[in-house]
Amino acid sequence: MRLVIQRVTQAEVHVEGQLTGSTGPGYLILCGVEIGDTVEDVQYCTEKTIHLRIFEDDAGKMNRSILDIGGSALVISQFTLQGDARHGRRPSFDRAARPETAVPLYEAYVKGLRDAGVHVETGIFGADMKVSLINDGPVTMLLDSRRLF
Repeated sequence: MRLVIQRVTQAEVHVEGQLTGSTGPGYLILCGVEIGDTVEDVQYCTEKTIHLRIFEDDAGKMNRSILDIGGSALVISQFTLQGDARHGRRPSFDRAARPETAVPLYEAYVKGLRDAGVHVETGIFGADMKVSLINDGPVTMLLDSRRLF
């Protein structure tokens, strides 16, 4: 499972012109599920996400987690995070999990964040989404449950 976690002051997603999710201060999270991902990958990513200390404390140091600040998250499914553009000019998405596997793992990740106390809104899995955000910092982190980076 791969995540792009962006610290935001706000973010929102629209599908067919309709707002489907938004967040105030917190995270915009792009989530890509890979073939072979399991519940253990979801648990790793959930724990990393909720305890990641990328919010500033009173001294201006990145020392607080999303739980510490009472932040919220907008989680967007994005299979293109599993794209491989190392060869040729057209990326391959062969490593992206099929929807029948990806949807339950994506939903388990969202549920894990909610169970930890984070208010989470989402886009619509597989839809053509328009995402806008105000990146705070900017602070952007990459997470990979296989610890490739």
